[in-house]
This record gives sequence, C-alpha cells and structure tokens, in this order.
Amino acid sequence: MTDLPPDLPRLRTLETWLTLTLNQVRAAIRLAEQREVERQRGAEARPKPPDWLLETGLNRDSPPVQVHQGDCWNQGKRTRGISLDETRRAITEGVKPCDVCRPDSALGFLDR
Repeated sequence: MTDLPPDLPRLRTLETWLTLTLNQVRAAIRLAEQREVERQRGAEARPKPPDWLLETGLNRDSPPVQVHQGDCWNQGKRTRGISLDETRRAITEGVKPCDVCRPDSALGFLDR
C-alpha cells in the first residue's frame, strides 16, 4: 500500500498537485513532439549538397585554391557549389584538385 495521507484535505491537495504536474508533463511532451516534427521537416527540406565545390582564396581577388567533390571532408570554409562544367574548366585551367577526394580522377582526368 502507498503512503498517502489519510485525511481528505491533504488528499485533495495531493490530487491538485498531481494534476498540475501531469499538465506540465503533457505540455512538455507536446513541445518535444513539435520540435521533433520540425526537425524532421527541416531534414527533409534541406537542399541536396552540391556535387562539386570550389574552394576560394582569402579574399575575393585571390584565385581559387582547390576543387573538391561535394562530400569531401577536407573542404575548406570558403567553398561554393559549382557545376560539372565549371569543375572541368577549373581543373583544366590549373586549379589544384583536392588530394583527398580526387575530383580529377572522378571526372576521368589522368591520374597524377
């Protein structure tokens, strides 16, 4: 048996407290469910990462530094997505292909 108080006033007080606590728990559950729905919606709406990346220099006048595949873990912080044609053009114009992801090999250029 539980250790509940024997008198009605304390039982009513306990009932009120439990009701308030249950309402708070239910509100927290609703918020957590809403956050999960929003997280899933955000993950589904996230745009697909680009297939190719161009890593730029420190300022806008600097030449490009490297070309990467879109999922390369070695990409720098200053990258932007580029098209397949831009990737081919950049490599043929002398922009260094990444040594890790090897976009030149992926595109069929001769291995270095």
